[in-house]
Amino acid sequence: MSVLNTAANFYHSGSRLRGDFEPGDAFYEALMQAHEGLDESHSQLLNARLILLLANHIGDLDILKQAIELARLPAE
Repeated sequence: MSVLNTAANFYHSGSRLRGDFEPGDAFYEALMQAHEGLDESHSQLLNARLILLLANHIGDLDILKQAIELARLPAE
């Protein structure tokens, strides 16, 4: 059975100032920009399509089920 990787998994950007967090920050910024100007319905559609695209890229049902279970847990 495959195991979901929950450790930080963005590649090191080479920045001495922000280090490993920079790629994650850049992803978050790109995600927020993608939602700019969208109404709630279109924003939800963007999220759904992005989830399906990334799930297809992962392509491992065991990993996807683990991710769903983890996402359902209350935020700590």
